[in-house]
Amino acid sequence: MNASSTTPRLLDYLRLFRIPNVFTAIADIAMGFLLVRGSPDPGIAFFLLAGASALIYTAGMVLNDVFDIDIDRRERPERPLPAGRISLPSARFIGIGMLAGGVLLAGLAGVFCPVEEVLAWRPAAVALVLASAVLLYDAWLKRTPLGPVGMAACRFLNVLLGASIAAPATDWWLAYYGPAPLIAGGGLGIYIIGVTWFARSEAETSHRLSLALATLVMVAGIITLGLLHNTLERIEPERTLLLAKQGGWVLLMTLLTLVILRRCLLAIANPSPQKVQFAVKNCILSIITLDAAIVLDTSDVYCAIGVLALLVPTLVTGRWVYST
Repeated sequence: MNASSTTPRLLDYLRLFRIPNVFTAIADIAMGFLLVRGSPDPGIAFFLLAGASALIYTAGMVLNDVFDIDIDRRERPERPLPAGRISLPSARFIGIGMLAGGVLLAGLAGVFCPVEEVLAWRPAAVALVLASAVLLYDAWLKRTPLGPVGMAACRFLNVLLGASIAAPATDWWLAYYGPAPLIAGGGLGIYIIGVTWFARSEAETSHRLSLALATLVMVAGIITLGLLHNTLERIEPERTLLLAKQGGWVLLMTLLTLVILRRCLLAIANPSPQKVQFAVKNCILSIITLDAAIVLDTSDVYCAIGVLALLVPTLVTGRWVYST
């Protein structure tokens, strides 16, 4: 083996980081933040939370490969860790360092947020719980039947991290959150349970029934997200929703659901690894469009376009870097 084949390149690190997927985590942060703030203000808190989420999510991707090194040596020997282009100690150091860095950035978001009613400790606390959930999932939970639930918990907490710069809810004192971010995070979490379940056997021929049930779970998650519009109309009647008429919101969510369903149904009809992997990639990309739809309804068009624009780096980097 020559030196050039074992020397890590930038592309090796990007593959280890699963860099296309990190933009979906940033979209979650934007959705949670804009849902409770209405605008990306205070900007310093917004960018610190986005950075925290990106670091924690990327750490999860790195540590996933660290814990799966023996499996990858058998099944994916061409990847950076099993191929030896990035050493296991280096990857472990990077992963743990990113987790710590993410919690630190979240803590700074609370410290530097100039909004008096915000609980300054909440971003750091949520980030710490999120980092613990990521570590638990990578080290153990993903190998159990509870793996999809563990992944969903990470997405749920990521939305709550974005919403952590919000005034404490007087009637939801236990969680310090109002119902809106809890519904948004819960709906996305249910959707992720379906996506993770759908992807569990993507490297081999999947069972049609399993794929169909996973698809139904995804739809249930989208329906839960759809409840957000009515919830905001009820609890925040003074808030202006862009899609004020219920029909507009229902139409938008229906169209997004049909786009997701189309790929899933093609995979169910022909459950080959290629079809399933393509459907999974589409479902992951759809996280950004679902987040953008919520931002469109609850914030403004320009913020929604900004979230939707995250599809561009996701698709561009996805040409060279695998996302699953």
